[in-house]
Amino acid sequence: MKKILFLVLLGVQVSYAQKADKYITEANVSRVIKTLTADDLLGRSAKDEKSINKAAAFIEGEFKSIGLKPFTGLKSFRQEFALYENIEATSLVVKVNGEVVSNNNVILFADVETIKLNSATPVKQIEKDKSFRGALRPFMMDTITQVVFIAPEFENDFRQAHQYLSGARTIETANRKKGVTVFILGNPATDFSVDAVQKRTPLKMANVVGVLEGKSKKEEYVVFGGHYDHIGILPAVAGDSIANGADDDASGTTAVIELARYFKKLNSNERTLVFVAFTAEEIGGFGSRYFSKQINPDKVVAMFNIEMIGKPSKWGTNSAFITGFERSDFGEILQKNLAGSKFEFKSDPYPEQNLFYRSDNATLARLGVPAHTISTDQIDIDKLYHSVDDEFESMNIQNIVSTIKAIALSSKTIVNGTATPKRIDKSTVR
Repeated sequence: MKKILFLVLLGVQVSYAQKADKYITEANVSRVIKTLTADDLLGRSAKDEKSINKAAAFIEGEFKSIGLKPFTGLKSFRQEFALYENIEATSLVVKVNGEVVSNNNVILFADVETIKLNSATPVKQIEKDKSFRGALRPFMMDTITQVVFIAPEFENDFRQAHQYLSGARTIETANRKKGVTVFILGNPATDFSVDAVQKRTPLKMANVVGVLEGKSKKEEYVVFGGHYDHIGILPAVAGDSIANGADDDASGTTAVIELARYFKKLNSNERTLVFVAFTAEEIGGFGSRYFSKQINPDKVVAMFNIEMIGKPSKWGTNSAFITGFERSDFGEILQKNLAGSKFEFKSDPYPEQNLFYRSDNATLARLGVPAHTISTDQIDIDKLYHSVDDEFESMNIQNIVSTIKAIALSSKTIVNGTATPKRIDKSTVR
């Protein structure tokens, strides 16, 4: 009897694998990634309305041709929202002891449009014996107006912070910072002035969401997501200034589209499947944040977030890692469903990178959803990350295809309603 049961289960496994081979193809994967990484999309910046809309329109077309339905309450596949705005300094002049300070040594952290400070402004400092990162964040959160001098010994840390915090910032309109904080690299002074002007521009954004309704468990959702935005235009390198974002995250977006195609053709999902291409991940995760407010997290059984699967993992092909592996039994379920296959899911080998919090899974995880990111990227040595060289030609299409197939096969018991991952403890997610 046991032998017969084993043979039946083996037959089912082989059948699923054959269908994955049939429905998830290199031709489709290549076509989708090539389209999303074309130069005419200019790097898919969420702040570039024309190019990001062109990318969204392509994804909409794929969802429509597959046969998905719009998300609850929507008339189209676009989940539009305009709760955010871009803030950018158009002029900034800082003087200390009568001398103009290079803007490279200044970080302006404010959401108001006109800023005029003088020596009457309260002065704070981050001294050399402090933890730079630990001291910086409270000042950023302060609601008072202040000038913060940062000890010269922190120059390298300051440069990193400057790169991240200077230039255009995106904020939620309702959460504008009260007060102005100006960070100046240098020793404290009592004679200083700050004159700045900033412009605020509303941002229109849209996730692209498609739904495949479940059969017996329609009110239980499984989410497959990846972000379709990237970082746009960078300083030119060898004449190339477009950060095409093939791995980050056209590869994940392609996976979402191809999984939708696979499950639609399979037509056997008991739970409702929601396929989401998130916007604005690169500028603060605003797309996933908005999406999480439009869906009841208690009904979301699991979230598969797919991020950067374009190159083999540190263990080679047929392997990927899952962020936050230890936070639920999500990974164990996936691996159990892959029994007998060559593919293996492992725990995140880069805990120091905080990858669990650096993608769109984090928002739903904070609400208790078993939401994890699946990736193959060797983030610690990836020289193409956020560069103009992250292009279609750098992709290992076979790696992408095998990872998509592994996700398709490993998710089967979650999709068919026979397995339910444990909820994430919300109190442990910052």
